[in-house]
Amino acid sequence: MGGCVGSHHDSSGSLNENSDGTGVALGRNQPLKRERPKWKSDYPMTEGQLRSKRDEFWDTAPAFEGRKEIWDALRAAASAFESNDHLLAQAILDGASITLPHGALTECYDELGNRYQLPVYCLSPPVNMIEERSDEPDGSDPDSGAADPSTGSASDPSSGGECQLRLRLSTGRDLQLAVRSIDTVGMMKRRLQNQEGVPAATQRWFFSGRPLTDRLRLDQLNISRDYVVQVILSQPPPPEPVTTARHTPEASGPVAGEGVAPLPQEPTPVEN
Repeated sequence: MGGCVGSHHDSSGSLNENSDGTGVALGRNQPLKRERPKWKSDYPMTEGQLRSKRDEFWDTAPAFEGRKEIWDALRAAASAFESNDHLLAQAILDGASITLPHGALTECYDELGNRYQLPVYCLSPPVNMIEERSDEPDGSDPDSGAADPSTGSASDPSSGGECQLRLRLSTGRDLQLAVRSIDTVGMMKRRLQNQEGVPAATQRWFFSGRPLTDRLRLDQLNISRDYVVQVILSQPPPPEPVTTARHTPEASGPVAGEGVAPLPQEPTPVEN
């Protein structure tokens, strides 16, 4: 995935020695270069697929090694770098004490010597990016007929053969989902929501490491019967706290004037 992190780049843990053979001292902090990395994806990628691929990396990268605050700073710096705001990106790196031995975000070090590597797809789009087609119904739109498997021609048995799709949730659970060959990924998300109660907005589907957008149809994915589709579930927002009425001593005790006689007080004993 390109998000490998090493605790140190050499056995001594020193940042002042060369360990990569490039002649660049890894302890030297060079300014961030302005050139964007150019790369080509293994398959034509849409903007939605690139965004899903980036979200997957940023969601999982802090789970390997390194410090979460450094990952957060790198994510903000990468966003500023892609927006050509190099001054902001450099200020974020300097504020977090992040060192760039080669002047690129693809290899970084924090002040403790931990190594961080950002994949190129988090820094720039591929040269073979394609536009996402808008002539197909978007399954992510709840008002669209394609988004609801119980309405429209998509639920007609004559509109596509039904099969069982194997899914593996990020919770570790495996299950099978009844789908049709013309179902879009968005429609299948809604089917999974109806079957398991998992909100479609919290699902991200991947097949062979490729993020699946909601507009893709099942018959376009060429998924064999023995293959498994990965479904990553994002954390739902925490429920809002329920406020309850505060009980005061006046409210919990009897109210004067309602016919409740006060209890007689015991006389205070007098010592002899």
